[in-house]
Amino acid sequence: MKKISQLIGALGIVLAAHGQQDPMLSQYMFNGLFLNPAYAGSHDYWTSTLTYRNQWIGLDGAPQTVVAAADGRITSKNMGLGVILMHDRIGVTKQNTAMVNYSYQIKTGATSKIALGISGGLSQFSADLTNLTIWDQDNVFNNNLTGRVIPRVGVGVYYYAKKYYAGISIPTLVAFQKGKSFNFDINQTTFLRRHFLFTAGYIFSVAKDVKIRPSILLKYVKNAPLEADLNLSTVYKDMVWLSFSYRTGDALAVIAEYQTNAHFRVGYAYDFTFSTLRKYSSGSHEIMIGYDFGKNLVKVKTPRYF
Repeated sequence: MKKISQLIGALGIVLAAHGQQDPMLSQYMFNGLFLNPAYAGSHDYWTSTLTYRNQWIGLDGAPQTVVAAADGRITSKNMGLGVILMHDRIGVTKQNTAMVNYSYQIKTGATSKIALGISGGLSQFSADLTNLTIWDQDNVFNNNLTGRVIPRVGVGVYYYAKKYYAGISIPTLVAFQKGKSFNFDINQTTFLRRHFLFTAGYIFSVAKDVKIRPSILLKYVKNAPLEADLNLSTVYKDMVWLSFSYRTGDALAVIAEYQTNAHFRVGYAYDFTFSTLRKYSSGSHEIMIGYDFGKNLVKVKTPRYF
């Protein structure tokens, strides 16, 4: 187990330096702002969520993530504003991110709109390398990595109507590290990489009080395989959600959400791991609480299908 813990610590360094730069969530389908800045203000009221994820239970140093998000309409009915705060810890590495999201919506039909979004903010990366057990000594591990702050900008497009949605986003379009010269080629300015995300979903009525919503998330980054999340959600009386999400080559998630009233909702997700980590981990837990607010909320609110 000790070796596995150290491998998780090393994995954190690798992810911070080369691979996944944003934490993984299973309940993103109830928090579209996490994937696409154009989602901001897509409802006529303000909505907020707080999510905690404990991944790979049983492994020391396994990822732990906290995400707080809020978004709503501002000034004009055509503009939205959102804020995301994230803390992610993997092994000896930590990432803190703060992003502000802005969207502008254009009406395209009786119930449909297309939104253009942009996000901007900062990510801070650090690593406590002296806390690692090193088999092959190297001076690079004698000092901690602290205070690496990277400005980043993302963009997105989000098309939605009453029963369906589709979106494309690049969470990190450009980013700049200290000491690097200005360049739109992200490979020359930072270790962060561009991830391309595509989302889509549709809500079907199958009975008086029952609806289903199939949805998909595609994730692509250069020099890596295309990943897909295939989701199927069932909602009963616009209050109780039960969802299944298959993440290609990785896990199956079972997700439940309960809308207690017009303001408050709670959600829980459990991931069954398919990878070789299943030998060491019992899975992943994720808890989400949400609160919606705003003037005349009860009068204007419609069911949250996405």
